[in-house]
Amino acid sequence: MLTFSIRSEKPRTTVGWKGLINDPEIDGTFQINKGLRTARKLLCDLTDLGVPVGSELLDTISPQYISDLISWGAIGARTTESQLHRELASGVSFPIGFKNGTDGSVTVAVDAMHSASNPHAFMGVTEQGLASIVKTRGNQDVHVILRGGTSGPNYASEYVKEAAKTISKKRPFPSIMVDCSHGNSQKNHNNQPKVLADVCSQLAAGERNITGVMIESNINDGRQDVPSLSITDACVDFETTVRMLDELNEAVAKRRTVPVA
Repeated sequence: MLTFSIRSEKPRTTVGWKGLINDPEIDGTFQINKGLRTARKLLCDLTDLGVPVGSELLDTISPQYISDLISWGAIGARTTESQLHRELASGVSFPIGFKNGTDGSVTVAVDAMHSASNPHAFMGVTEQGLASIVKTRGNQDVHVILRGGTSGPNYASEYVKEAAKTISKKRPFPSIMVDCSHGNSQKNHNNQPKVLADVCSQLAAGERNITGVMIESNINDGRQDVPSLSITDACVDFETTVRMLDELNEAVAKRRTVPVA
Protein backbone atom coordinates (compact mmCIF):
# COMPACT_ATOMS: atom_id res chain seq x y z
CA MET A 1 0.00 0.00 0.00
CA LEU A 2 1.23 3.49 -0.85
CA THR A 3 0.81 6.17 1.81
CA PHE A 4 1.25 9.83 0.92
CA SER A 5 3.41 11.51 3.57
CA ILE A 6 2.37 15.01 4.62
CA ARG A 7 4.91 16.83 6.78
CA SER A 8 2.71 19.55 8.27
CA GLU A 9 5.18 19.85 11.15
CA LYS A 10 8.97 19.82 10.77
CA PRO A 11 11.31 18.74 13.58
CA ARG A 12 14.50 20.79 13.82
CA THR A 13 17.86 19.84 15.27
CA THR A 14 18.36 23.49 16.28
CA VAL A 15 16.21 26.22 14.71
CA GLY A 16 14.43 26.77 11.41
CA TRP A 17 11.01 26.68 9.77
CA LYS A 18 8.85 24.28 11.78
CA GLY A 19 6.33 23.49 9.09
CA LEU A 20 2.92 24.35 7.66
CA ILE A 21 1.00 24.30 10.94
CA ASN A 22 3.53 26.40 12.84
CA ASP A 23 4.19 29.07 10.20
CA PRO A 24 1.97 28.66 7.10
CA GLU A 25 3.14 31.92 5.49
CA ILE A 26 6.83 31.05 6.01
CA ASP A 27 7.44 34.60 7.15
CA GLY A 28 7.79 34.34 10.91
CA THR A 29 4.21 35.42 11.67
CA PHE A 30 3.38 31.99 13.17
CA GLN A 31 -0.33 32.00 12.29
CA ILE A 32 -0.86 28.57 13.84
CA ASN A 33 -4.65 28.89 13.70
CA LYS A 34 -4.43 29.36 9.92
CA GLY A 35 -1.86 26.57 9.68
CA LEU A 36 -4.18 24.10 11.37
CA ARG A 37 -7.04 24.97 9.02
CA THR A 38 -4.79 24.77 5.96
CA ALA A 39 -3.31 21.43 7.02
CA ARG A 40 -6.73 19.96 7.74
CA LYS A 41 -8.12 21.13 4.37
CA LEU A 42 -5.17 19.52 2.58
CA LEU A 43 -5.73 16.27 4.47
CA CYS A 44 -9.46 16.39 3.67
CA ASP A 45 -8.77 16.93 -0.04
CA LEU A 46 -6.39 13.95 -0.14
CA THR A 47 -8.83 11.78 1.78
CA ASP A 48 -11.60 12.71 -0.68
CA LEU A 49 -9.31 11.42 -3.45
CA GLY A 50 -8.98 8.11 -1.60
CA VAL A 51 -5.29 8.66 -0.80
CA PRO A 52 -4.05 7.29 2.57
CA VAL A 53 -2.02 9.92 4.42
CA GLY A 54 0.89 9.54 6.81
CA SER A 55 2.37 12.19 9.08
CA GLU A 56 4.95 12.66 11.81
CA LEU A 57 3.48 13.48 15.21
CA LEU A 58 5.65 16.30 16.48
CA ASP A 59 3.61 17.59 19.40
CA THR A 60 0.85 16.19 21.60
CA ILE A 61 -1.88 18.77 20.86
CA SER A 62 -2.20 19.19 17.08
CA PRO A 63 -3.04 15.49 16.43
CA GLN A 64 -6.43 16.09 18.07
CA TYR A 65 -7.29 18.35 15.13
CA ILE A 66 -6.13 16.06 12.31
CA SER A 67 -5.84 12.47 13.59
CA ASP A 68 -9.14 11.37 12.01
CA LEU A 69 -7.53 11.96 8.60
CA ILE A 70 -4.26 10.10 9.23
CA SER A 71 -3.69 6.46 8.25
CA TRP A 72 -0.13 6.05 9.55
CA GLY A 73 2.06 8.06 11.89
CA ALA A 74 5.72 8.37 12.81
CA ILE A 75 7.55 9.44 15.93
CA GLY A 76 10.86 11.02 14.96
CA ALA A 77 14.39 10.21 16.09
CA ARG A 78 14.49 13.21 18.41
CA THR A 79 11.22 12.34 20.18
CA THR A 80 11.25 8.54 20.28
CA GLU A 81 12.57 8.68 23.86
CA SER A 82 9.90 11.21 24.90
CA GLN A 83 7.39 9.82 27.38
CA LEU A 84 4.76 12.27 26.09
CA HIS A 85 5.05 10.93 22.55
CA ARG A 86 4.97 7.33 23.69
CA GLU A 87 1.78 8.10 25.60
CA LEU A 88 0.32 9.83 22.55
CA ALA A 89 1.18 6.85 20.34
CA SER A 90 -0.56 4.50 22.78
CA GLY A 91 -3.90 6.20 22.13
CA VAL A 92 -4.07 6.91 18.40
CA SER A 93 -6.18 4.69 16.16
CA PHE A 94 -3.58 4.14 13.43
CA PRO A 95 -0.20 2.35 13.13
CA ILE A 96 2.84 4.17 14.51
CA GLY A 97 6.49 3.81 13.55
CA PHE A 98 9.27 4.79 15.97
CA LYS A 99 12.54 5.91 14.42
CA ASN A 100 15.83 4.79 15.91
CA GLY A 101 17.70 7.45 17.88
CA THR A 102 19.86 10.05 16.15
CA ASP A 103 22.90 8.04 17.26
CA GLY A 104 21.54 4.99 15.43
CA SER A 105 20.41 3.16 18.57
CA VAL A 106 17.52 0.76 17.95
CA THR A 107 16.97 0.01 21.63
CA VAL A 108 15.21 3.33 22.27
CA ALA A 109 12.75 2.62 19.45
CA VAL A 110 12.07 -0.89 20.76
CA ASP A 111 11.49 0.52 24.25
CA ALA A 112 9.11 3.08 22.73
CA MET A 113 7.17 0.31 20.96
CA HIS A 114 6.85 -1.60 24.21
CA SER A 115 5.67 1.51 26.06
CA ALA A 116 3.14 2.56 23.40
CA SER A 117 1.64 -0.92 23.22
CA ASN A 118 0.59 -0.67 26.86
CA PRO A 119 -2.23 1.40 28.45
CA HIS A 120 -1.45 4.87 29.81
CA ALA A 121 -3.19 7.65 31.72
CA PHE A 122 -1.97 11.22 31.29
CA MET A 123 -3.00 14.85 31.00
CA GLY A 124 -4.14 15.82 27.52
CA VAL A 125 -6.70 17.85 25.61
CA THR A 126 -10.12 17.01 24.23
CA GLU A 127 -11.21 17.60 20.63
CA GLN A 128 -12.56 20.93 21.89
CA GLY A 129 -9.14 21.91 23.23
CA LEU A 130 -10.03 21.52 26.92
CA ALA A 131 -7.62 20.02 29.46
CA SER A 132 -8.59 16.46 30.34
CA ILE A 133 -7.45 13.15 31.79
CA VAL A 134 -6.71 10.81 28.89
CA LYS A 135 -6.75 7.03 29.32
CA THR A 136 -5.54 4.80 26.50
CA ARG A 137 -5.71 1.07 25.80
CA GLY A 138 -2.31 0.77 24.16
CA ASN A 139 -1.49 0.56 20.46
CA GLN A 140 -0.49 -2.88 19.16
CA ASP A 141 0.15 -1.60 15.62
CA VAL A 142 3.67 -0.31 16.24
CA HIS A 143 6.96 -0.87 14.44
CA VAL A 144 10.56 0.34 14.20
CA ILE A 145 11.91 2.65 11.50
CA LEU A 146 15.61 2.24 10.66
CA ARG A 147 16.80 5.68 9.53
CA GLY A 148 20.54 5.52 10.22
CA GLY A 149 22.31 7.93 12.54
CA THR A 150 25.57 9.55 13.52
CA SER A 151 27.11 6.07 13.68
CA GLY A 152 26.28 5.52 9.99
CA PRO A 153 23.59 3.83 7.86
CA ASN A 154 21.69 0.82 9.23
CA TYR A 155 19.69 -0.49 6.27
CA ALA A 156 21.95 -3.41 5.34
CA SER A 157 20.94 -7.00 6.03
CA GLU A 158 23.05 -7.38 9.17
CA TYR A 159 21.40 -4.33 10.76
CA VAL A 160 17.91 -5.50 9.82
CA LYS A 161 18.56 -8.93 11.35
CA GLU A 162 20.03 -7.41 14.50
CA ALA A 163 17.06 -5.05 14.85
CA ALA A 164 14.64 -7.95 14.39
CA LYS A 165 16.48 -9.89 17.08
CA THR A 166 16.22 -6.94 19.48
CA ILE A 167 12.52 -6.42 18.73
CA SER A 168 11.81 -10.13 19.27
CA LYS A 169 12.80 -9.76 22.92
CA LYS A 170 9.80 -7.46 23.46
CA ARG A 171 7.34 -8.40 20.71
CA PRO A 172 6.62 -11.73 18.96
CA PHE A 173 6.55 -10.44 15.38
CA PRO A 174 9.25 -7.93 14.34
CA SER A 175 8.09 -5.22 11.94
CA ILE A 176 10.70 -2.95 10.40
CA MET A 177 10.41 -0.02 8.01
CA VAL A 178 13.56 1.26 6.31
CA ASP A 179 13.93 5.00 5.78
CA CYS A 180 15.84 5.49 2.53
CA SER A 181 16.72 9.06 3.47
CA HIS A 182 18.26 10.81 6.50
CA GLY A 183 21.20 8.90 8.01
CA ASN A 184 20.77 5.98 5.64
CA SER A 185 21.35 8.21 2.62
CA GLN A 186 24.02 10.15 4.51
CA LYS A 187 21.79 13.17 3.89
CA ASN A 188 22.33 12.94 0.13
CA HIS A 189 18.98 12.41 -1.58
CA ASN A 190 20.70 10.91 -4.63
CA ASN A 191 21.67 7.93 -2.44
CA GLN A 192 18.05 6.97 -1.80
CA PRO A 193 17.81 4.67 -4.87
CA LYS A 194 21.00 2.89 -3.70
CA VAL A 195 19.49 2.29 -0.28
CA LEU A 196 16.29 0.97 -1.84
CA ALA A 197 18.22 -1.34 -4.16
CA ASP A 198 19.85 -2.98 -1.14
CA VAL A 199 16.49 -3.31 0.61
CA CYS A 200 14.97 -4.84 -2.54
CA SER A 201 17.73 -7.46 -2.68
CA GLN A 202 16.85 -8.42 0.91
CA LEU A 203 13.16 -8.66 0.06
CA ALA A 204 13.79 -10.74 -3.05
CA ALA A 205 15.86 -13.12 -0.92
CA GLY A 206 12.89 -13.66 1.39
CA GLU A 207 13.43 -11.14 4.22
CA ARG A 208 10.02 -10.88 5.90
CA ASN A 209 10.82 -8.60 8.82
CA ILE A 210 10.91 -5.60 6.47
CA THR A 211 7.32 -4.42 6.17
CA GLY A 212 7.76 -0.98 4.63
CA VAL A 213 10.08 1.66 3.21
CA MET A 214 10.10 5.44 3.40
CA ILE A 215 11.16 7.62 0.46
CA GLU A 216 11.55 11.41 0.54
CA SER A 217 10.00 12.42 -2.76
CA ASN A 218 8.71 15.58 -4.44
CA ILE A 219 7.76 16.78 -7.91
CA ASN A 220 11.28 17.94 -8.71
CA ASP A 221 14.73 16.90 -7.54
CA GLY A 222 16.65 18.54 -4.68
CA ARG A 223 15.61 21.40 -2.42
CA GLN A 224 15.18 25.13 -2.99
CA ASP A 225 12.79 27.84 -1.81
CA VAL A 226 10.66 27.72 -4.96
CA PRO A 227 7.38 25.98 -5.91
CA SER A 228 7.41 22.25 -6.80
CA LEU A 229 10.59 21.69 -4.78
CA SER A 230 11.08 20.69 -1.17
CA ILE A 231 11.94 23.67 1.03
CA THR A 232 13.30 21.43 3.80
CA ASP A 233 15.03 18.10 3.11
CA ALA A 234 16.20 17.39 -0.43
CA CYS A 235 14.03 14.84 -2.29
CA VAL A 236 14.18 12.62 -5.35
CA ASP A 237 11.94 13.69 -8.23
CA PHE A 238 8.71 12.03 -9.37
CA GLU A 239 10.30 10.05 -12.20
CA THR A 240 12.91 8.58 -9.84
CA THR A 241 10.17 7.77 -7.34
CA VAL A 242 8.23 5.80 -9.96
CA ARG A 243 11.33 3.77 -10.87
CA MET A 244 12.01 3.07 -7.18
CA LEU A 245 8.44 1.92 -6.59
CA ASP A 246 8.55 -0.35 -9.65
CA GLU A 247 11.76 -1.91 -8.32
CA LEU A 248 10.15 -2.36 -4.91
CA ASN A 249 7.07 -3.95 -6.47
CA GLU A 250 9.21 -6.52 -8.29
CA ALA A 251 11.14 -7.36 -5.11
CA VAL A 252 7.97 -7.87 -3.08
CA ALA A 253 6.57 -10.14 -5.82
CA LYS A 254 9.76 -12.24 -5.67
CA ARG A 255 9.53 -12.48 -1.88
CA ARG A 256 6.08 -14.05 -2.19
CA THR A 257 7.63 -16.95 -4.11
CA VAL A 258 10.22 -17.69 -1.40
CA PRO A 259 9.03 -20.40 1.03
CA VAL A 260 8.71 -19.29 4.66
CA ALA A 261 11.47 -20.89 6.71
